[in-house]
Amino acid sequence: MKHRPDVLILDHRIPEENLRRLAKDGFGDMVKYVVDLERRIIAIGGQLHADAEEALLASGSRQEDLWGANYLPGKAPEECIEFSSLINIRPARANPGMEIADPAIRDKVRDLTYRMIGRGENL
Repeated sequence: MKHRPDVLILDHRIPEENLRRLAKDGFGDMVKYVVDLERRIIAIGGQLHADAEEALLASGSRQEDLWGANYLPGKAPEECIEFSSLINIRPARANPGMEIADPAIRDKVRDLTYRMIGRGENL
């Protein structure tokens, strides 16, 4: 895989200045990211969730462990995550749409997001 400077793989909390840069260079008020629930890591950044997904797959993640979401800095903790991505469409896993349907998976994504990205703090 070609190195993508706009996608970071996190195994610990992202420094605020890196998150600020990703938001500014990307969509301004939102950052796309993909969570590997098995490895408990996150790939954040890029223009598409597929960019972060590609980085995780190249680093050894399995497709079935990956879920996409959007992080919205400056929103309340209960509003700073959008559980929506094209990579989440998995009819065979009872997830027919872009939104993560399973509350247990949403909880795991939320927990990792709060731990490694934030709880909606302003940048």
